[in-house]
Amino acid sequence: MRCGMTLFIQGYQDWDRYLARERGEQAPPIDPELDRRRLTEEIETALAAEEQGFDSLWTVEHHISPYTMITNPVQLITFFTGATKEMDMGTMVVVLPWHHPLRVAEDITMLQYALRGRTPFIGFGRGAARREFRQLGFDMNESQERFSEAAEIVKLAITEKCFSYRGKHYTRENVTMRPRPLDPGRLIDELYFSWGSPSSAPMGARLGLKPLIIPQRPRVEYHADLENFSRARTAAGYPAARPRIHMCAYVGENPREAHDNAHRYIPEYSYSAMYNYELMGSHFASTKGYGHYAALAGMVNREAMGASYLQNHVWGTPEQCIEKMRSIADAFYPEEFMLVSRYGSMPREVAEKSIRLFSTEVLPAVHDIALQALIDYETASR
Repeated sequence: MRCGMTLFIQGYQDWDRYLARERGEQAPPIDPELDRRRLTEEIETALAAEEQGFDSLWTVEHHISPYTMITNPVQLITFFTGATKEMDMGTMVVVLPWHHPLRVAEDITMLQYALRGRTPFIGFGRGAARREFRQLGFDMNESQERFSEAAEIVKLAITEKCFSYRGKHYTRENVTMRPRPLDPGRLIDELYFSWGSPSSAPMGARLGLKPLIIPQRPRVEYHADLENFSRARTAAGYPAARPRIHMCAYVGENPREAHDNAHRYIPEYSYSAMYNYELMGSHFASTKGYGHYAALAGMVNREAMGASYLQNHVWGTPEQCIEKMRSIADAFYPEEFMLVSRYGSMPREVAEKSIRLFSTEVLPAVHDIALQALIDYETASR
């Protein structure tokens, strides 16, 4: 079983100030040192990931808020590509409605060249944070349409020497992307889709993307999503595909340390997600394509979010973490785990101690987990 490291680079300590200022209240100006320190520390941590035995390095895309301070995941992993020799690189995700699709195709093509035989795993998503759409100048009501058209254009740019496209949002005539990809088939085969709304899962599957689970709900609920995903891929003529699964991870030396730090920092990550996506907001009800979030808005609260994340992510002593990851592997037959080990207000020294314990005592056992055959969801559902 493969296992990668994920960078989130959160500015969690700035949320109170940020939200107060957004509400128009008196608040101090931003402290740039928070950003500088967090970015510098986490880049240094990630530079050690290959030596620690991780198979890949992944990162995310977000804008404006303290949720995660990574605005261009392909740019960041291209830096790590040049600083490493063996790790693959991945995005979770590039938010397609925020980008010109031809530029996305160009960027991931250049990344494939820079990796020199290693694999870029490119996850796409459509976004769900109102303030990010607003500040970037895009209409959130158009996210589904823009996502589908952009994904089609990315695939055409990679696979076709010259293509034309006519859609509602993008129209292009006789376009040739240069340079041509080093290996178009391999690049296309490792395109992924992460979804929040269960109803969105088939959208990526129909485009030939593979499943990338970034859990926002109890893990068990994703079996129904994966069944729908598999059915949509099959109907579109694509073979079934294993998921890749992201999780928060914390490893403590003893049960007490593991419990105390997990219960402090993992809920903070859930609160940060709640703030960023405004999950209790009424705006989802009037936004096209976000009915799932609208239905949940009245039920979201901090305590429930924190408890859910503690239940569904990986934390404990090394032995407990191994057992949890084996259990998840047995349930989903994934291709790879991608773990974020610093989140919320977690200090660098706490995160790095956990990462060292994971790499020495947990990672070898994860690598020993056998890669299972695909789950046949369609047969299992009959």
